[in-house]
Amino acid sequence: MNTEVIVTCAVTGGSEPVAHRPKTPKEIAAAALDAARAGAAVAHIHVRDPETGAASREVDLYREVVDTIRASDVDVVLNLTTGMGMDMVILDDDPTCAGPGSDIVPALERMPHVEQLLPEICSFDCGNYTFGENVVSITTLEMARKLAKRMQELGVRPEMEVFDLGNIEASKTLLREGLLDDPPYYQLCLGIIGNAPATPEAMLAMRDMLPQGAVWSAFGVSRWEMPMVAQAVLAGGNVRVGMEDNIWLTKGVPATNAQLVEKAIGIIESLGARVASPEEARARLKLTKR
Repeated sequence: MNTEVIVTCAVTGGSEPVAHRPKTPKEIAAAALDAARAGAAVAHIHVRDPETGAASREVDLYREVVDTIRASDVDVVLNLTTGMGMDMVILDDDPTCAGPGSDIVPALERMPHVEQLLPEICSFDCGNYTFGENVVSITTLEMARKLAKRMQELGVRPEMEVFDLGNIEASKTLLREGLLDDPPYYQLCLGIIGNAPATPEAMLAMRDMLPQGAVWSAFGVSRWEMPMVAQAVLAGGNVRVGMEDNIWLTKGVPATNAQLVEKAIGIIESLGARVASPEEARARLKLTKR
């Protein structure tokens, strides 16, 4: 069991717009700050087009969010996604071409906002996985090497988001090649259709495949968000919640990010553990506050 738990809040994500998900840079920054006030040590940030709500890779939108958070009096570890620009829609009538709605770019074109804003952490999808019924998110080993090398050069800690055992094996190749610094940091992503299910068995199998000395966290999507909070703590890990993964507080009741963090902390504390502060998270992950 982990008795000092790092809580990450993923405040909006990159999936389809939902009315009460944060959309504008102002809303996203406010949600991250509210989550931090509620007890989250880490804020995981995506941005969205302020007009349409669609996921975006626009650097200026990230800059507005990051500047707002850094200008506040709230301490939180910033974790910017690099998961945009890897999605290919594959349609059965022409599977050789990227279908409408695809967003796939060369690996390093996922990185400009990280290069310019230098968060303490950035997410790193270190393998391929499916998302929904006809989307494949692509990170080949060649792409992963380029991304890991650039993150290492920038001094930004990669949070390796892994969706199955194959993703973990790919990360071990990067570790052997010296492209990942200690401690390797993992996010176990559970419950997304076509990938590892949100079950204790899947979480434990993935945990047991991690390299020696790894720090890990886990999340479950939708109704499995809070059960996976409890499971992760009991299995020795840290936790992630937030409106990227689940938009409901209880069935039919819309959530805020702060409410999801508060609910997760209630579970953590009921198990006899406590929540780590941002400074404690930095110490465990060997981060330098920027």
